[in-house]
Amino acid sequence: MTVTPSKAGSNAPAPQDLVTLTIDGIETSVPKGTLVIRAAEQIGVQIPRFCDHPLLAPVGACRQCLVEVAMPGPDGELRTMMGPPGRVKPQASCTLPVAEGMQVKTQLTSPIADKAQQGVMEQLLINHPLDCPVCDKGGECPLQNQAMTNGRGESRFQEVKRTFPKPINISAQVLLDRERCVLCARCTRFSEQVAGDPFIALVERGALQQVGIYEKEPYRSNFSGNVIQICPVGALTSADYRFRARPFDLVSTPSVAEHDSGGAAIRVDHRRGKVVRRLAWNDPEVNEEWITDKDRFAFHYANRPDRLTHPQVRDGETGELRPASWPEAFAVAARGLRAAGRVGVLTGGRLTREDAYGYAKFARVALGTNDIDFRSRPASAEEEQFLASRVAGRGLGVTYTDLERANAVVLLGLEPEEEAGTLFLRLRKAYRAGGTRIFAVAPFTSNGLRKLGATVVKAAPGEEVPAIEQLAHDGELALDGGGVILVGERLATVPGALSAVAVLASQTGARLAWVPRRAGDRGALDAGCLGSVLPGGRPLADAGARVDVGAVWGSTVPTVPGRDTDGILAAAAAGELGGLVVAGVDLDDLADPTAARAAVASAGFVVSLELRASAVTEHADVVFPVAPVAEKPGSFVSWEGRVRPFEKVLEGSNAVPDVRVLAGIADELGTPLGFQTIEAAAAELDEFASWDGERAADPTVAASPAAPAPAGSHRLATWKTMIGDGPMQDGDPAYHASGPTPTVLVSAATLESLGAAVGDQVELSTDTGTAVLAVGVADLADDVVWAPTSSGGVNLGRDLGAGAGSAVRLSLVPAAAPAVQEAM
Repeated sequence: MTVTPSKAGSNAPAPQDLVTLTIDGIETSVPKGTLVIRAAEQIGVQIPRFCDHPLLAPVGACRQCLVEVAMPGPDGELRTMMGPPGRVKPQASCTLPVAEGMQVKTQLTSPIADKAQQGVMEQLLINHPLDCPVCDKGGECPLQNQAMTNGRGESRFQEVKRTFPKPINISAQVLLDRERCVLCARCTRFSEQVAGDPFIALVERGALQQVGIYEKEPYRSNFSGNVIQICPVGALTSADYRFRARPFDLVSTPSVAEHDSGGAAIRVDHRRGKVVRRLAWNDPEVNEEWITDKDRFAFHYANRPDRLTHPQVRDGETGELRPASWPEAFAVAARGLRAAGRVGVLTGGRLTREDAYGYAKFARVALGTNDIDFRSRPASAEEEQFLASRVAGRGLGVTYTDLERANAVVLLGLEPEEEAGTLFLRLRKAYRAGGTRIFAVAPFTSNGLRKLGATVVKAAPGEEVPAIEQLAHDGELALDGGGVILVGERLATVPGALSAVAVLASQTGARLAWVPRRAGDRGALDAGCLGSVLPGGRPLADAGARVDVGAVWGSTVPTVPGRDTDGILAAAAAGELGGLVVAGVDLDDLADPTAARAAVASAGFVVSLELRASAVTEHADVVFPVAPVAEKPGSFVSWEGRVRPFEKVLEGSNAVPDVRVLAGIADELGTPLGFQTIEAAAAELDEFASWDGERAADPTVAASPAAPAPAGSHRLATWKTMIGDGPMQDGDPAYHASGPTPTVLVSAATLESLGAAVGDQVELSTDTGTAVLAVGVADLADDVVWAPTSSGGVNLGRDLGAGAGSAVRLSLVPAAAPAVQEAM
């Protein structure tokens, strides 16, 4: 394991907080409370260990890190720590804090420590199987390495090794080979301390001790893959990666996760042009050493059979798409867009910062329009004004570190564990440290909020505004003393909610951050993929801002405010727009998927840039294949406003980024973009420093009282779960199987009125359609139900025409009668 030494900086301890000790004859001073094993690392001495991890509480389970320690007595004389009967007692350096005057001898200078470590290693290998050639950990295994450096060359034990049935599926994705386990308790401590999902534990005693599981329930966690990575042996492996490759066959490239706005650092391991696994990369300022299961396992989408590999144009005679060359596709796209007249651009939220900038410039320069929107989800004009005034072009704002230092954090329209997993882990760390109180306005206390110890202000869908206003007068909240407000994208659908948030922030002085669900949303906003916002957060309404942007572009910026996503689609359906440029938008994510499909179908000319075939492909006149993140360089912007660059992983790929396609079309239109590469687009975007002029005013939308649900109906609360349906989660059955069963949650009274029990099947219905899901209980209001937005093949918007606040009906699905077996 590689440990990064702490760096001195503005938070360096004062001299009186330092403790001076000697390690292997080298005197060093470290902060009070530092563990001996960490102090040794800071002078370049690596003490072997298995259970120790810098982000987990010390436990001293494996005893591999034993060292010899002497302490000064009252008379100043050094006394070696002894144990009965008067023998030197080596100490576990991973649990022992430093002390003034302490002298430590590691295996490098103490025969006693070296012998102790060799004895521990010999004991660990008594029953450990010698299956390194077939073990996934072989070649990158701390046990292998330390057996060579700190173990004996021969074993005195010749008995038959202990064996167990293997592997055990502790979840669909995580497999356990018990005989390899060295009982370091890393997995159990991570699950309990970091993720808050204590479904695995050490059971039995002595030689029988082993990792145990709850037989009636699998290990369910959105972060389960981390236990595989931190396991120091091959006891825990991934169903997806098991027996797929050897570490020395892999090429590793640092990258950034593309699934949410957390900006998590990852390592991508690939072989022969294919990604075979992804691991967490150590970034102390962002994700530390943890990532979500989505970031770890959901990467197969780029290799699905429906991956687009060449441009296509629609044949005028047959009406079918046919393969085309790049020059022909550029020419057909340009000719069609020119003939279409006014064109709208839908970019979606999965683009890199550079690709998004390409669309922002393409819309204004090549198409002469501000009809561009990245929000491929339910949105509102109020949100657009909020983003323009409070978020766009702000640069690095509230950070992960700020959350750990905050007195209070308020979550509004945000379920961190499901929508921003990296953020959830840092909030949980802050909560466990005891200095940060967490509050949430939500319809019920979810499992994720429970793990954060959150104080929940309950609000049914549409009733969030009074709850937000109440927070300004909450004496326990203390937002004015270093508080932070985190706003999720779902709040945009509640009239007046974002206006109330702006007032709350102004009244309390709390710092405010917007947390979108998609990785590309913040970068798209800063790049100008919003009708009222130009690159760098400059407001379109500001004449000076338009002049500044036009000077860089060498073009006049159009002045007519742009439509939002719903407006663009409605205009296309009505014939007010003659064409659409669509960038990998999943129509099922929009507020009205049925209307969106109809709008795309009726649009005069559609150009689609996408990775895989989609609902848009069916109606596109020209289709351009574009590269996934593994096949191009670029950057995302995290919810913090932190730019997260990444390299191209697969060098042999011929796939092209979106900016190259847009440049080709623009050239054919006679309005060159001025760049054709990611690097050139990034260089131009960097010319737009954060806007320091007058910003748009905060929104002042009045709240609208939520309409009560009609008799016999319930109000729907919903959000997307981390493991759910979506084109970027395709391709790993074990990953999907490890997620929760899609469940409708109701109050206990509602469950009783249905005559149902937990786990029964219920039907959720509207006038549009129906869906059948299992039922569970939560602390919801009796007239409110919750269901996942898109999971298990059910999409509420597509199948029921329903979203947050919609009225839905609920009924029990009668159990099927048992089949009657005929007598023989």
